[in-house]
Amino acid sequence: MPHRIDKRTRADLFRTRLAQGMAEKGLSQSALARTVGVDRSTVSQLLAGDAGRLPNAQVAAECAAALGVSADWLLGLSDRPERVADLLATSLSMTEAPRALIDERIFAWHQEAAGYKIRHVPATLPDMLKTREMLRWEYEPQLGRSAEQAIGASEDRLRWMRAARSDYEIALPLHELASFASATGYYVGLSAALRREQIDWLLHLLDQLYPALRLYLFDARRLFSAPITVFGPLLAVVYLGRHYLAFRDSDRVAAFTQHFDGLVREAAIGARDVPQYLRTLREGVAG
Repeated sequence: MPHRIDKRTRADLFRTRLAQGMAEKGLSQSALARTVGVDRSTVSQLLAGDAGRLPNAQVAAECAAALGVSADWLLGLSDRPERVADLLATSLSMTEAPRALIDERIFAWHQEAAGYKIRHVPATLPDMLKTREMLRWEYEPQLGRSAEQAIGASEDRLRWMRAARSDYEIALPLHELASFASATGYYVGLSAALRREQIDWLLHLLDQLYPALRLYLFDARRLFSAPITVFGPLLAVVYLGRHYLAFRDSDRVAAFTQHFDGLVREAAIGARDVPQYLRTLREGVAG
């Protein structure tokens, strides 16, 4: 509750909420008494308008359990009737992250957040900014013959995402682009021609979509980040590899937003300077 309330007021609130919970559950006084393990007269006293007293902790907890609400809500200590476990279940979820391009879950989150700013720290180069050849190189070994179909479907979704009136801020570690340009680490075996084509495509998209699309490069030695996406004020998602960990409670979404904004503030290369950095990288691509 927003302010301290006296015992009688809290008792009145308990009585009101107990009656509300019983009505929503369809429980009579006798049924509640049996479930809680008290006499019917005890329940009657709790519901009496002139009682002016609170039950002991055990009875309050049993009543809350019987009604499927939190004891804090019954006692006026919270405005949320959900139990802690139920709150966690709705505010935190873990879902599978298939080895795919823009999978169903990610696309649904983008649709939900259409019009909001989307902040993104990708695990590799952002899929929505990759060329068709880059997508084929990356996903064909896992998807086999279905790769072309998956790429086609994903391109449709990427076009939708770019046209969804959402501002995209993407923060990428400097070492990721350096590794890409030199075909080292994750990008071993990537041809020079494909790398140049991908850099040209990045330059084209940044020129075409700025300022709705802004790319920042940060030094992971100064400030590290796991792969995350913050969908406006709605949810924040951490990419674990095989799973997504999604948070919907406002405090955690705000914390992820602050973390991302810190990456932007500390960026080694700001959005306006990224094109020149990419041109320099392209000049160094051998082959």
